[in-house]
Parts: sequence; structure tokens; C-alpha cells
Amino acid sequence: MFDDEKLKNIRSSKEKWQKEVVDKAIKRFPERKEKFSTTSEIEVERLYTPENIEDLDYEKDLGYPGEYPYTRGVQPTMYRGRLWTMRQYAGFATAEESNKRYKYLLEQGQTGLSVAFDLPTQIGYDSDHSLSAGEVGKVGVAIDSLKDMEILFDGIPLDKVSTSMTINAPASVLLAMYIAVAEKQGVSQDKLRGTIQNDILKEYIARGTYIFPPEPSMRLITDIFEYCSKKVPKWNTISISGYHIREAGANAVQEIAFTLADGIAYVEAAIEAGLDVDDFAPRLSFFFNAHNNLLEEVAKYRAARRLWANIMKKRFNAKKEKSMRLKFHTQTAGSTLTAQQPDNNIVRVTIQALAAVLGGTQSLHTNSRDEALALPSEESVRIALRTQQILAYESGVTETIDPLAGSYYIESLTNEIEKKAMKYIEKIDELGGTPKAIEKGYIQKEIQNSAYKYQMEIESNDRIVVGINKFQTDEKHHEDILKVDPEVERLQKEKLSKLKSERDSEKVQNTLKELKKAANEDKNLMPYILSAVKEYATLGEICDVLREEFGEYEQSVIL
Repeated sequence: MFDDEKLKNIRSSKEKWQKEVVDKAIKRFPERKEKFSTTSEIEVERLYTPENIEDLDYEKDLGYPGEYPYTRGVQPTMYRGRLWTMRQYAGFATAEESNKRYKYLLEQGQTGLSVAFDLPTQIGYDSDHSLSAGEVGKVGVAIDSLKDMEILFDGIPLDKVSTSMTINAPASVLLAMYIAVAEKQGVSQDKLRGTIQNDILKEYIARGTYIFPPEPSMRLITDIFEYCSKKVPKWNTISISGYHIREAGANAVQEIAFTLADGIAYVEAAIEAGLDVDDFAPRLSFFFNAHNNLLEEVAKYRAARRLWANIMKKRFNAKKEKSMRLKFHTQTAGSTLTAQQPDNNIVRVTIQALAAVLGGTQSLHTNSRDEALALPSEESVRIALRTQQILAYESGVTETIDPLAGSYYIESLTNEIEKKAMKYIEKIDELGGTPKAIEKGYIQKEIQNSAYKYQMEIESNDRIVVGINKFQTDEKHHEDILKVDPEVERLQKEKLSKLKSERDSEKVQNTLKELKKAANEDKNLMPYILSAVKEYATLGEICDVLREEFGEYEQSVIL
């Protein structure tokens, strides 16, 4: 970008500034720390100049929005054409309660739905299972059957609303239920828009809501890829999630490195199953975290786009432009929210949301101020949504594309994050790929070490968290928090019992037998799951058939 003579002059003048100005200033006013660094331990220099990006090739490394390598964005006009989807993650108690919350959010200007499921649903148990006791409707909505899904989306036209569902191990079942509800509304599968998380590898790495061992789990995922490529072409068939990896303690570099390594594993599995990369890759999407270090986060998203474009083009020989585009949803960082002085969380969420927008996200969820205490109240959800709307309509950051591009610091940081993330990906390749790296405990150990370091920095006051280790106040007890009524569990069990007594049990059993047979014959399971769902077979019944065939995964202890 600069010729050698200009760079030489810049270095010379910078050295002069250092000696004549900076050294004198530091003698009078010492800097706050000996070393400044990002959360990924990338050292932050005092001042960035063109010499920090002397190797940057604009056409090769940045290019233009909507063109390879997509560093500056996946759409040619980005937010000048259409804003990101404002998709607030919500769901609690029963389908009836959650349906009311969804309608409220849509009335407030939300532009997409994002469904949170309760823990029993996430691990494939019905509400009347003994292991579900005490967890029904607590961290999301309880969905036992198509009947619950019908209630959940009652009065919400599925041909007009884009829906994201945060579900992994039983993703095929919940997607089948969504398809069946749409059909009952008269909406064909090819009209449906949305995303299913469907990312099992990060469950083994960081979250834990897995059911089956890796091999059959990957089969279910590739079955969804194949089915949707033919029947539900507008549906994003996986949301490869770095969010939970970051929440578990990974830093920014690890978040994109491990997430893209998971993406590589899914692409390899799909190709091995006989799918053409350009048939399924355009529907892959990603899910990233937004943390407090504003500029590192912006650089992280830019680096991730460039990395993925190169991986798809050079490693997998993708030909379609859409196969190389990294599209992503962002959620602000739950792990940064504090129960102390919860109103401070509004500021944290605003910084994090701004990072996501400056980094070019396709959709965004902003956490609510009270989520460190309980499920968010309606007022808190509204403030969280208004945060996005103020950024969109009042801040001016949407008027031009990739507004921080060209900053010596941002470009240098983008390059450094990309290099460090690539080193992790190469290490995972050496170990035999992501499933092998998980089996050996490598990824989990790296995250544990990062989480430990972060916590030690807080405890030693090397990292300040306002209200936690500095600027504390005496606080009153919080009364106005949302609590899920224990009665929810009893009501859900009653509904389930009623359903089982009214449905055609013989048809249910026949569809479950067909599913079992298909699982043995290595057929695509989506049509069989859809048939069972339509006869009101429950989530637990379907997952139990697959448990019998596939077994259950047991995590080995990582020392």
C-alpha cells in the first residue's frame, strides 16, 4: 500500500516522535500497564501506522463487499440495502406462554424469531420423563410433540417470518415439527426461511446437550443437509456455533479457529456422504459471540470471513460464490453479564451489539440486562430490542460498508487473528480433524486454560469488571424478575397424557417401526421422522428409537 521510501520516512518520523515526545510524556505520566493486549493475548502497540500493514494487498486481502474474499462483507450494499435481522432469542414455560412473547416481540418491531427450548427438549426427553423433573419450561419452551409446535406458532405466518431454532441433538425432530406446522398453515416447504443450529460438535466441546455418539450424530446432520437441499432450499441447515465455545471460556482467536474447524468437519462429512459441496455449502451459516473488546471483535468477524472464503475455495474447491460466503448470526455475550448492578449490562450489550454491526453480522440477538438473574422480563427484552433499533436508525454506522476498514489497527488485528486462528486449524488437522481433536481432549483443554487465565486476571485485578472487582455498591434485593411457575410442569404432563390418549396409537407405532428399520438400513431419516411427527409421535419416543439403534454418548474425563 505504501512504497519503501514512504515506509522508511514513516519509521524515521515515528522513532523521532517516540524519543522527543512519548518518552518525555511517560516520565511524567507513566502508562497504566507495562504491556497492553487483547483477550486473545495479541499485544496492542501504542500507535499503529502504515508499517503495521505494509504487506496488505487490497485486492487480495480485502477486496469489495459481496466479492471474494468477503473480508468487507457478504452483501454488495450491506445495511444500505437491508438491515440485519433483529432476532431476539426467546422461549420459556409452555408453548402458549412463548407464543404470547413472540407476538409481543413482533409487535415491538422484531424481524425474526429465535426459539429457546427447555433442557429436556434439548436432550430428547418428554416432559413426563423422570429425568425432566424440575427442568420443564425453565430455560426455554417445552416441546413434546407437534401439538406443542402448533400452539407455539399459532397465528404466526411461517411464510412471512424467518425462524431460528437453537436445537442440536434432536434437530431433525424439531425441524420436522416446524415443516409439519407450516404444511398445516398451507405453507409449502420451499417457502420456509430460517436456521436450525444442528451443531453437535460444539456440544461435545463446550455445552453438553448431546444424545448420540459422533458418527450417528454426523449422519443425522448430513441427512438434514441432503433433505433440505432438495425440499427446503431456503433453510440454513446448520448454524456452526462459536457462541458456546466462547461462553465456555475461549478467547476470540480460539472462538473462530474451533468454529471453523467444526465447519471443516461438517463439510468433509457431507462430501463423504456423497453430497456435492456447492449443493449444500450455500446454506451453511455460523453463530458467533460478541464480547466487550470492541475492536478485537470487529477484527474477529472480518478475519473469520476471509478464512472461511479461503478454506472453501482452496481446500474444498467450491465454485459457487455463495459457497464461500460466511454468513453469521451474533448474540451478545451472556458470560459478561453481571448480577451486580444489572443496569450496567445495558452498556455492555450496546458495545457488543455495535461490534457485531461494525463487523457485518447478518442477524443479531441482544441479551437483556437481567439475564444474570433470571429469564428476561418483558421490559428488559424491549430495552434489548430498542438497543438494536437505535444502532440501526440513529447511530449512523449503517450508512457505509465496513466503516473501520483501512484503520491501521483494525487491519493489523484482522491479519493477526487470521494467522493465529489458522495455526489452531493446522494443529487440529495434524490431530486428525475436529472429532479426533475432541476425542483427545485438545480443544477442551485449550478452552479450559483460556477460561482459567481470564478468571485469574479478574481475581488479581489485572482485568477490571465494573461492579465485580471495582466500583462496587451496596445493592437491594431484585424483586422484579421473571420466574417460571412450577405448575408449568404439571400442565405440560397433562397435555402430553391427553395427546397420547387421543392420537392413533397404531399409526404412531407403525411410523416408529419404519424409522427404526430406516436407521438400520442407512437411509435418509428425515422423511421417516417427518411421518412420525405428523402422527403425533413425541420427541421422546422418536429419540428413544434412535437411542436404541445408535446408543448414547458418554463424555470421557479430560485431565
